Amino acid sequence: MRVTDAEIAFAETLAGLAGEAIRPYFRNSHGLEAKEDASPVTLADRAAEAAMRAAIEARFPDDAIIGEEYGVREGTSGRAWVLDPIDGTRAFISGRPIFGTLIALVAEGWPVLGVIDQPILRERWLGVIGRPTLFNGKPAATRSCPELSKALLATTSPALFGDDQLHAFEHLDAAVMSTVLGGDCYNYACLASGWLDIVVEDGLKLHDFAALVPVVEGAGGRMCDWAGDPLTADSIGEVVAAGDPARIEDILEALACRGH
Repeated sequence: MRVTDAEIAFAETLAGLAGEAIRPYFRNSHGLEAKEDASPVTLADRAAEAAMRAAIEARFPDDAIIGEEYGVREGTSGRAWVLDPIDGTRAFISGRPIFGTLIALVAEGWPVLGVIDQPILRERWLGVIGRPTLFNGKPAATRSCPELSKALLATTSPALFGDDQLHAFEHLDAAVMSTVLGGDCYNYACLASGWLDIVVEDGLKLHDFAALVPVVEGAGGRMCDWAGDPLTADSIGEVVAAGDPARIEDILEALACRGH
C-alpha cells in the first residue's frame, strides 16, 4: 500500500494533538488509576487518545481505530489507525521523559506508517514503508554491529517475560556486551537513530509494536517475531528489533534456548 503525503501529515497532526494533551499533566497532577490488568493509566493517556480518535473519526470515518484506552472501532476500509497514547506510563508517572506516543497506520494487517513521538523532549521519529525514517525531519539510520558480543541490548523489564521467554532472554543477555533496562518504545527510537543495537520483548500487543516496525525498518534495521517472521496484526507479541539485520540470525539462535 502506498502511503500518501496527506496521510503522513495527518499522522504528524495526531502526534501534535496527543502532545498538547499530555504535556500539562507531566510532572503534575495526572489522576493515576489502575486498570483491570493492574497496569497504570492517567488522565493524560485518556485525553491524548480521545483527541486522536476524534480527529480520525472526522477525517477517515471508514477506517478502524484500535486504541489502548478506548478499544476498537470497526471500519470498512481495510485500514486501521493503531494508537498507544502513552507507551511507558510508568516512566510518565515517575517524571522520566522516556515514554512516547505511538501512532500506526495498518493496512490489511501490515504496519505501513509509524510515529514515535516524545512530547516532552519534542523528539519525533516518522517511518513510512518505502521511505527513509526521519528523526525531527532529518534521516535516521541504525548502526552496524559486527558481532553479538559487541551489541548493546535493551528491554523494558525482564519481569514482563514468561518463564520460557525469560530463560531465552537471559541466554541472549549473556551473549551481548551490555543490557539496558527500561525505555518502552523509546528503546526502538534510539535503535533507529543508531544508539542501541538490539531490543527484545515479550507480551506486546498490536498498539505496542505496530508503529515501531516502519520506524526501525525505514532506518535500516529489521523487526520480526522470535521465529523470524514479520510482525503483523496477527503476531503474538514476541518482538525482536535489530539495528543491523546481519545480527538477526545470531539473536534468534540465542532466543531459541527457551526452557533449556
